[in-house]
Amino acid sequence: MVPPFVNADWLRERLGDVVVADCRWFPDGRDGRAAYRAEHIAGAVFADVDRDLAAPSTRDGGRHPLPSPDAFAAALGRLGIASQDVVVAYDDAGGVFAARLVWMLRTLGQDAAVLDGGLAGWPGGTETGDAVRPAVDVAPRPWPDAALADADDAGSGRFVTLDARTRERFDGAPHPLDPRPGHVPGAVSAPCGGNLHDGRMLTPAGLADRFRGLGVTDAAGVVAYCGSGLTACHNLLAMEFAGLGRGRLYPGSWSAYAGDPARRVETGSG
Repeated sequence: MVPPFVNADWLRERLGDVVVADCRWFPDGRDGRAAYRAEHIAGAVFADVDRDLAAPSTRDGGRHPLPSPDAFAAALGRLGIASQDVVVAYDDAGGVFAARLVWMLRTLGQDAAVLDGGLAGWPGGTETGDAVRPAVDVAPRPWPDAALADADDAGSGRFVTLDARTRERFDGAPHPLDPRPGHVPGAVSAPCGGNLHDGRMLTPAGLADRFRGLGVTDAAGVVAYCGSGLTACHNLLAMEFAGLGRGRLYPGSWSAYAGDPARRVETGSG
């Protein structure tokens, strides 16, 4: 498989052989599609985080539940992404949202990577409006059980549970996206922004040092969560890039965990 992160030179050499997907999404409610239409990498399709990469929000599933295999296959088909296509996804936030699509595809065994540096670091051509690829038929592929975790796993103590939100949210600072302040008891603060330096990914060696410092020696023993299952994917891909293997995503993340009043939460350093 291609590595989880590739640079602009890698993409330029293969631009005609891969599908490029713009995955811009804004927590403050700004319109990612409008940003895409204003400027995007030439030929890139727009993958809507809310419509294409998530099911509708529920209390038990959180703000961005994984779509069903049928729904995700249909979304890929609409975007013109066939199961054999190599996909390179980007955003304008260090790849923390594009990571969702890349993690989903790699989990299903399909080659995909985040464009390191995103749109700002792209030296090639851009365009406006909508790029449309012909629709294709995509067979549904089930989400592998080994790639997923639930609230019980996250709080069990059997895993290193990494929280990709900011340290302030982890410690308990109120935030409009969080049902309650705090974090999963026993979790470790691992803001996804720590995988980056000046908007670019740390080297694999640098990432390995970072995650070992967080208690990770083998990602197979990790549960990753964030606010709603988006930016946790960046930590999962970063661990894979570092050579630490693959961990598990808790898709409901804090939006589902803290939305259950029966779940105990912690604040502060835990």
